Amino acid sequence: MKILAFNGSPRKKWNTATLLNKALEGAASKGAITEMIHLYDLNYKGCISCFACKMRDGTSYGKCAVKDELTPVLAKIDAADAIILGSPIYFFRVTGEMRSFMERLMFPYLEYADPWRSLFPRKINVGIIYTLNITEEEMQELSLGYSLDANESILKMIFGAVETLYCYDTYQFEDYLKVVADRINVKAKEKRRKEVFPKDCEKAYEMGYRISTPAVGL
Repeated sequence: MKILAFNGSPRKKWNTATLLNKALEGAASKGAITEMIHLYDLNYKGCISCFACKMRDGTSYGKCAVKDELTPVLAKIDAADAIILGSPIYFFRVTGEMRSFMERLMFPYLEYADPWRSLFPRKINVGIIYTLNITEEEMQELSLGYSLDANESILKMIFGAVETLYCYDTYQFEDYLKVVADRINVKAKEKRRKEVFPKDCEKAYEMGYRISTPAVGL
């Protein structure tokens, strides 16, 4: 079984990447072959609306026709048994790199049938990990879940089962004394980093373990 994780953070050793690595550890504990892909290492753009993936009887029907450094990555997903997407939240959305990746990932498989239909050839499990610099209460007050729930709905329709993990109130800076962040209760952040983040890592590990089980219809 092959599990791919996609890091949508520019940092390779911080919150999002740590959780993704824990998820891959959970999958590997079940015998899966795992791979981490750092999206910020790749040179690519989002969907360019060429619609080659929608042309009737076209050679790229159901596949992204754009050729760049994301092309071989998308080919790997065709052969993957599960995928895990991870991103910090920037201004109420996933990062620009993750958004561009998701456009290129999802749009070609979305057939304009009535009703909508997925062109992905089978069912696979999908994991989503979000890291946020706000509390769960603040997320609810800002209605942030509405926009992020849409990601889950589309991924579920295209690929199959989707599981989401939210990691709240993350430790954002390595040294808070070096930045202007007066609104932050640093002691509370440090306490949460020590007490809660390890539990989030355990949840990510368990997610990886669960999604390494073949999806229904695989």
